[in-house]
Parts: sequence; C-alpha cells; structure tokens
Amino acid sequence: MPLEIGLWRVDGKPVKVGTSKMPRESRLEELLETDPGILGLPVLLIGRQVPTAHGKFIDLLGIDAEGALHVLELKRDRTPRDVVAQVLDYGSWVRNLTNEEIRAIYDDYARRRGHSGVFDQAFAEWFGTNPPESLNTGHTLTVVASEIDAATERIVTYLATEHQVPVNVLFFRYFEDDGRSYLARTWLMDDVKAASPAANSTSRGKKEPWNGQDWYVAFGDEPGGRNWEDARRYGFVSAGGGDFYSRTLRALPVGARVFVHIPQSGYVGVGTVTAEARPYPEALLSTGGVTRRMEELDLAGSYVHTEAPQDGQDRREWVVPVDWQATVPRAQALWKPGMFANQNSACRLRSKFSIEQATQYFKIDA
Repeated sequence: MPLEIGLWRVDGKPVKVGTSKMPRESRLEELLETDPGILGLPVLLIGRQVPTAHGKFIDLLGIDAEGALHVLELKRDRTPRDVVAQVLDYGSWVRNLTNEEIRAIYDDYARRRGHSGVFDQAFAEWFGTNPPESLNTGHTLTVVASEIDAATERIVTYLATEHQVPVNVLFFRYFEDDGRSYLARTWLMDDVKAASPAANSTSRGKKEPWNGQDWYVAFGDEPGGRNWEDARRYGFVSAGGGDFYSRTLRALPVGARVFVHIPQSGYVGVGTVTAEARPYPEALLSTGGVTRRMEELDLAGSYVHTEAPQDGQDRREWVVPVDWQATVPRAQALWKPGMFANQNSACRLRSKFSIEQATQYFKIDA
C-alpha cells in the first residue's frame, strides 16, 4: 500500500501536524543540493540537471565513497510508468560513464556553482579519503517523491526484488506548523544494493587514464633506516625489507618519471629513472660525475636489513638511480587533500590532479 508519514506536536496535548503541498517541487531539489545529508546517503553531489546523450536531464547525480554513482530523479507530476522508465533510461546511460566523463560532469557543476575546486579535492574533503582508482564501480537509481501511488510502489518493488534492479523510492512529506516548515523522509525498501558494472559494459574508462610516463614512488624515510637527504644528495629511491615492499619498485622502467612521496608528509621530488634496480650491495650511483658503489658513499641512513629470510622472501634493499628534476626537504613536502597516496612502493600515477599540483609546485613541465 502507499506509504504514509504522520507527525504530531507533543509539547502539550498531542496535535497532529497536517501535511502540505510543497510550494514548488523544484524546492525539494534545491534543498537536496544544499544539504545532501537530507537523503540519509553518504554521497557527494557531482551534478544537477546533467544532460545525457539522449537529450534528457538527470535531476541530481551523486557519487559515494566506493565510487558508485547515484541517480536521483524527482517524480514531479509524471505517471508511474513515465518516471520509472525515465530513471531506468538514466541507469542505462550512467553505467558506461568513464572516469574522465565523471570528472568533467563535476567540473561543469562546480563552475556553474562558482566553485574553483576540482573533483579529487572535493571528494577528499567530503569523504575524508582520496577517490578510489576506479570510478563508476556500480550505480543506484532513486525516485524522489513527495507522494507515492500504489502503482509506483508495485513497479519499483517488483524490479528490485524480482530482477535485482538497483531502484528505490525516497518518499518525502512536507509539513507546516506555526510558521515553520518540516521535511520527513522514508525509503520504500531497505538495503537496495548498487549494481555492479555489467560484464559487457566499458570497463577501460573506469580508471583515470595513464599518460604512459609518470609513476608514483613511496619513500619510507625512517629514523635508523633509509634517509631522504641521502636520496636527494646521491640521486636514488629505494625500498626493501620484503618482497611486498621491493617488488613494485624493481619494476620501474628506465626513463620513467617518478613523483616521490613520503608517507604522512607529502611529495618531495620529481625525477627520471636512469638505470634498473639493483640490491644495495650492487647499486651504483653517480656523484660528481663519478660512478661509485652506493655502500662506499657517506650515507646518513642505513640500507641493510638484518631480518633473516623467511619463506623465500627477498629482504634486501633495492635501489633505483634517479636524475632529479626538483626536490625539497621533507619539511617542505607538498600535500593537498585529494592528492594520490598508495601503500605500494611504486605504481602508475594516474591522478591528473596530483601531477598538476606537483609540477606547479616543483616548477617543472607537466
């Protein structure tokens, strides 16, 4: 049966507050845009009246911390068949949105609202974490209605329960009492899960594209261990203590541009890999135009791991020579919300935002 919400004022004798018709249904869209928390969903809004490839406009489009998209469509005065068909059509469109297209939707939305922030920064500030590497990992479809009829309830429930379509209804009631206005909400169904990308949907574009040259390197500057000032002075990055720490660093190709990040600090240098990785005792570094063994240099840090090998683990420190374009001391490290950080010692750097911020900071070409 159709949902109903009641509200009583109980500061004395219970008095039922009557429901009212919202003066403008677009007012509900404005309220949701002003405070998405009204939805009860942890989503960042990335677009309003988003144009689709089919000449239609999505009322509100959001994204959650896992990268899933949320389509929010107001019922307005449309028939159940019309509004459900419309939101399903939107789902067929958003399922194939690429990483770049999602970012472009947000950039356009931010510009129209007079904001200068970029997607990565807005995501980090909203969720307290960086965007996942893959966006559009799924989607949900929500019909937002100030009232719901039996036909809409029946159709949506059937689609969600019998065919696992990720569609639901968010039902609002508007109340006015003694000059004050109130909004109450409830969901038609609990726990409607986002749809995963279909097997035949475009998956290549879910990740931010890689430019083919830039790599992220995490440099563990630690007391009694590797030392960033050594790396700046002699031109190298290194990692070790186990296969997990050194395997990805050993894969860095000669000619790769590396953006070096010290965990809990920020980005401290950019340079080009000049030779393949070697274990510390065999590493050769060029200093003052002379090539020398790394273990012969005046080093502040330690690059020898004392742990005994276990389960075939290679615990040696592996060293990659780097020709620095620019570096700064750890105390001057660059960090902004939304910049990329990863637990791997090395990986492809896809974050356009991080590359742009670092190249500007270090005054080098993007």
